Parts: sequence; structure tokens; C-alpha cells
Amino acid sequence: MQKRYEIFADYHQFYLWDQAESPDTALDYTDDDLQRRVKTAPFLVVIQPERNMAVPVELDIVAGPPDEALDLWDHVVEASLDLPSGRLELHECTGGSIDILSVAPGPYRVRAYFGGLGTLTDDRLDGEDHYRLVLWPAPPAPLAVIKQFAGAR
Repeated sequence: MQKRYEIFADYHQFYLWDQAESPDTALDYTDDDLQRRVKTAPFLVVIQPERNMAVPVELDIVAGPPDEALDLWDHVVEASLDLPSGRLELHECTGGSIDILSVAPGPYRVRAYFGGLGTLTDDRLDGEDHYRLVLWPAPPAPLAVIKQFAGAR
């Protein structure tokens, strides 16, 4: 399943979560969380785009880990997301629900790809940044930065 969205990343964030769990998004952020550009909590993955604007996001739900070339991306992170209800919700920070997708209940791995991070204007409002999220069933595992963007945050 592949979907495309324009998601308003108010406060430089949007969420993937289990729709039935209504997880708490009032999280404390460390400098490490900001550098990783992904934060997790039970039933929740927070994606932290570079711009505080509407950003293009592609979402794929697949059977197994992707084998996409990492050199096409600036930053890549993996995190686990438990979806016991089988209802994956994409949600803006302040704008509400974007979509609710039915998936097989259980634990998933989320790979977040960040591209075009070096294209932002000085005021950080315009750029060619883009994001791709790939989810597949997988046992829980620690958050892992696969490729770290070296540019300023």
C-alpha cells in the first residue's frame, strides 16, 4: 500500500500512532531527539521534519524491510511502533487526523527517510525537503539512526 500526503508539520512534527490507544504527545525532547529527528513513546512515533510548514510525505506499508539505496537520502532512522488495534493513524501536531489505515495488528518497524534537508531557504520556510515512511511487521527493537544528516538543525 502506498499513499502520498501533504502534512502540515507545525512545531516541526507529525505523528504515527495506534488510533485506539490515543497516546500522549506531550513529550519532553532532548538534543539527541532533535538530532535523530524521530522520537518514540508507547504506541507513538514522532517524525520531525526540517520545515515548520506543509511537507510532502510518502507512506508505504510493505511485507518486509526495504532495500532502498541510502545514498538517495540525507537522514534515515528506524523505530518500532506497536499497533495492537490494527489502525494506523497519521496525525498533524495541531491540525488533526490526516488518515487512518487498516493494518494487521501487532508490532511494526518504521523507517523514516529524510531528503532535501540542505535545500531550505535562510528563513527555513521554503525548500525541497521530502519524507518517506516505510512500515513493515517486525518485533520491537531500539530506535536506530542508520544515516545521520550532518547539517545544522
